[in-house]
Amino acid sequence: MAASQDVHVRICNQEIIKFDLEVKALIQDIRDCSGPLSALTELNTKVKEKFQQLRHRIQELEQSAKEQDRESEKQALLQEVENHKKQMLSNQTSWRKANLTCKIAIDNLEKAELLQGGDLLRQRKTTKESLAQTSSAITESLMGISRMMSQQVQQSEEAMQTLGRKAFPGAFRNLPPIWGIDSPQLRKEIANIFLLENGFT
Repeated sequence: MAASQDVHVRICNQEIIKFDLEVKALIQDIRDCSGPLSALTELNTKVKEKFQQLRHRIQELEQSAKEQDRESEKQALLQEVENHKKQMLSNQTSWRKANLTCKIAIDNLEKAELLQGGDLLRQRKTTKESLAQTSSAITESLMGISRMMSQQVQQSEEAMQTLGRKAFPGAFRNLPPIWGIDSPQLRKEIANIFLLENGFT
């Protein structure tokens, strides 16, 4: 083997080993990839580039083997080429399996996120219903308090009028109509004014 051929063969073998290790590392990255899909696509692009470089170097080594003058050296190099091709095929098989594993993991993750999103929607719906029920209960309670206060005010007014009548019997009977209006509400107001002026508050 000529010196120049020997150097070229060594360079080819070194490059083949380098690209082979880089491909294996990228395949492991694919196995460990949990998404997103864009990350897997980027890794696959890098693997394709490394496979092209690896294939190119193997072809160069094969061409060098065919150019050998000595048959023994030629067969030895052709055997190395065959081994490199088998290793490349093995890497391609591992690459496909790693892709399948990664895609299954990404699909499972997306399904879990969808389920979690559904749970969140259900939780939000439950929260809205709970808030609506709470708001309704508060409104009903406020209305009840308002009715109770109204009743208490009415009872207080009736008690004051009763007290005034007992203290001044006949004071609120036969009140003359005012401006021709004989109104029970007006009589009630006059009675309240009378009670205020006489200190029954």
